[in-house]
Parts: sequence; structure tokens; C-alpha cells
Amino acid sequence: MNVSNSPLSPDVRTRVLAAALDVRAAGQPVPEVPAITPVEAYRRAADALDRTLATLGADAWGRPAIRDLDVQGLVGHLAGVEEDVRRAVLGDPAVADASHVESTQAAAERQAGRSPAQTLSEWRDATSQTFALLAGVEDLDRAIALHGMRLPLGSLLLVRAFELWVHENDIRLSTGQPASAPDPPALRLMTTLAARLLPGAARRGGLLTAASLRLVLTGHGGGTWDLVLGDDAADDADDGESPRLSIVADAVGFCRLAADRIRPADLGASVIGSADLAACVLAATATLALD
Repeated sequence: MNVSNSPLSPDVRTRVLAAALDVRAAGQPVPEVPAITPVEAYRRAADALDRTLATLGADAWGRPAIRDLDVQGLVGHLAGVEEDVRRAVLGDPAVADASHVESTQAAAERQAGRSPAQTLSEWRDATSQTFALLAGVEDLDRAIALHGMRLPLGSLLLVRAFELWVHENDIRLSTGQPASAPDPPALRLMTTLAARLLPGAARRGGLLTAASLRLVLTGHGGGTWDLVLGDDAADDADDGESPRLSIVADAVGFCRLAADRIRPADLGASVIGSADLAACVLAATATLALD
């Protein structure tokens, strides 16, 4: 067999990827990922954070984490969010449009002067109360208003799972530990939520022209989604003239981008279509972060 050593044409990879995307229907990757509920994804994220916190020495709690918070203050912030989640589930309108950061600042600040053990105890008590409340809730499609978001309860719990994973990794980074990734069932739910929220984020970011996006997130827990973008997406995306775009990226990396923990340039995404449109979509992805 003769093997040519001639260099491949620069566009071979692009053409092969385009052909693969044309025949790959949107859907779930193989092998199939076991299904879990949003409550279980939330619980797994809380348990993972708890395990990380349990490994910290006393000095680690004072290390800088995010914004002006050290690790201990960040855990206080998360305990404060748990309180607001419970209030939202119980229908308290005061937390509907409250600032995610400002409404939990008091919980973060009250950790000053406390021991790490006291802060960890408050965090564990807060999550225990949340899961006790959720145990009596059957309707995960009920709309919940919290911190400017209005989402079905199931989606809100995935937002919380996302936040706990992100802040667990903030703490890991601060304390010199390697990054963690969600397990595949939780990651599948998180990527699905991020994909579903992306068109709205793109509109808020100024993408008004209709466009079609095929988003392929690779790895166990990723998937493929066909999305319509832009203000007039429903009417114009299938007119044959609207831009078509494909973005292929690692699922965990995409979630880190959605958390605004990496830059779009660091994602290493493969793009077929307009580079400018892809840049707009990836920039919009980063705006999904709460912090």
C-alpha cells in the first residue's frame, strides 16, 4: 500500500467535520448517560463541595476565592443562597428580584471571626434544610422566581448544581487542588440547560439577526443541539438565507465558559461558519454566569 507523505490541504479537517455534522442528527451521545433528576444533580454537587471542604486545613479557609471573599466568606455566600432558594420555593416575593450577590452578602460577612468548623456546620445545616424542603415537592415544573431568574424549579436546581460545582472549583483553585468535573449524568443535565438558555443569552448580548446553530459538546455527558438564535429566529432561521453555524467543543470546557471561568479563546472550539457569529455566541455563553 502506498502512503503519501504530502501534507493535507488546510481545509480537510473543516470539510470532514462539516460532513460529519451533516449526517449526525441532534441528540445524545453514545454510550447513553444514565438519567438522574435535577434534585439528584443538585445533591451530588452539594456532596462534592462538602467533600472538598472537609479536606481543607484551617489556613486554607482564609485564602482568597472570588470577588472580595476568602474561602470562608464564599461558603457563607453559598449558605445564604440556600436560604434564598428555600424562600423562593415557599413563594417569598422578596427574593424574586434580589441581587444574587447583595442578598447573600450578610451571610458571607458573618463568617468573619468564626471558626472554619462553624462555617462548615452552617453550610451543612443550610443544605440539609433545602433538601428536606425539596423532599416534599413533587412538581419540578412549577415556576420559581429567584435573583432575577424565573425558571421551572427543576431548571433552578440545575442552576444551583452548576453554581456549587463552579464554586467548588474556585475553592480547589484557591487551595492548590486539581479541578473537578461533574459526573456524566449531572453534566448531561447541565449542558442541556446551558444549551436551552443560550438563545436568550445571545439575544441579550445583541444578536438580533436570525441564525441556526448546531452545538456539539463532546465527552461523556455532552450532546448535540440544533438551536435558532436571534430576535427573529422563529420566523427567519429556516429561510435558507440565514447564517448557519456549527460549534464543536468539550462539554466540561463549555460549562467552564458558561461559568465565566475561561475565555472563549481558551475553549478550543471548532467552528464552521462565521467566526464573528461564533465569537458573539461564545461571548453570550459567558454571560450565563451568576457568581
